[in-house]
Amino acid sequence: MANFPKDFLFGVATSSYQIEGAVNEDGRTPSIWDTFSKIKGKTYNGDTGDIACDHYHRYKEDIGILKEIGVKAYRFSIAWPRIYPEKGKFNQKGMDFYKKLIDELLKNNIKPVATIYHWDLPQWAGDLGGWLNRDSIYWYSEYSQKLFKEIGDVVPMWITHNEPWCASILSYGIGEHAPGHKDYREALIAAHHILLSHGEAVKIFRDMNIKESQIGITLNLTPAYPATEKEEDYLAAKYADGFSNRWFLDPIFKGKYPVDMIELYKKEIGEFDFIKNEDLGIISQPIDFLGINFYSRSIVKYDENSLIKGEAVEGPGKKTDMGWEISPESLYDLLKRIDKEYTNMPIYITENGAAFKDIVNKDEVHDQERIEYVKEHLKYAIKFIEDGGNLKGYFLWSLLDNFEWAYGYSKRFGIVYVDFETQKRILKDSAIWYKEVINKNLIDNI
Repeated sequence: MANFPKDFLFGVATSSYQIEGAVNEDGRTPSIWDTFSKIKGKTYNGDTGDIACDHYHRYKEDIGILKEIGVKAYRFSIAWPRIYPEKGKFNQKGMDFYKKLIDELLKNNIKPVATIYHWDLPQWAGDLGGWLNRDSIYWYSEYSQKLFKEIGDVVPMWITHNEPWCASILSYGIGEHAPGHKDYREALIAAHHILLSHGEAVKIFRDMNIKESQIGITLNLTPAYPATEKEEDYLAAKYADGFSNRWFLDPIFKGKYPVDMIELYKKEIGEFDFIKNEDLGIISQPIDFLGINFYSRSIVKYDENSLIKGEAVEGPGKKTDMGWEISPESLYDLLKRIDKEYTNMPIYITENGAAFKDIVNKDEVHDQERIEYVKEHLKYAIKFIEDGGNLKGYFLWSLLDNFEWAYGYSKRFGIVYVDFETQKRILKDSAIWYKEVINKNLIDNI
């Protein structure tokens, strides 16, 4: 029998722009994603988060679903443009929504886990240079401090940033996410400022001495494996690891950026003159836990012409609807590596899940592939715990089918089906299965 520890935290995760809608209500101003999604060709079918899952109006119904599934924790993100719709101007109405949301969660005995930033930078901040402007650290600090003051006493877990890699490299370097720039110097500046803002928020949190509450960060980590036994492919995998993982893990846990990546990047972007002497000390403030978002692995072969001297090749395993290879054993490899090389502090899997082509049949969705995906990953999570690993919780992505960023509404990650025309919610088989897992605290024979 594969039992989880009694205090293991089973949850689900969402993010503000992906589910809330109500983009013009109660004083909210546009985020960079409102702007980006309205540029032709940036999202599938021109989809936007204007309505999304209408969670802003339906949060009580959605929390009722959380209660029905029996989750112990709900990870949500706070929309910065609701809290500071203009520079330096606090909006109480925006804050009130999250207070009501948290009250409803607590009433239903569900632990609120709040992510401060999940990519929806206010457009006013974007107009001032976004994360390229070092003042963004100050804006973020002001925003974080206000959140701690308003709801710090009722939120037991805080996540400063969700996936800094996506908010910097994917957004400023590769250009797939808002603001859609393609400049690697910009990407690394943005990454540095995001990490600095994380450190500043941790400092503020500590200075405010918030009782019975913890703070950490969530990184999306992708283990990289060489495509062949060739030495050059091993080098490519090492650089891919630096690109996706070490560039964020090293400054947080070791107080420095990886030297091999700095040397590699210098050829492309020049000097790292945007890093000041005191910065790494701020970034490496001690945190209480590490959040890991895991979906797939990367298999890499050498490519001399690539920025990081490698390109991803297709793996042999089955794929999700995102085209991502299903490789649950890579989650185990990743957790063991974090434990060995970085930290034995509490780890939470803050996102894990899969998109598949779900079909509704008589108000039922038989998503067996998703059940298998989650089951296999949970098996490796238990294996890590049994080996002495300090894994404390698992948040399934996602509660609801939602706005999947550049993919619009074409990809469904939810364990609850959403009909975007009517906003009707249908619990998929995976939600019913997950309820059993939580209830019995084990995965065998379910």
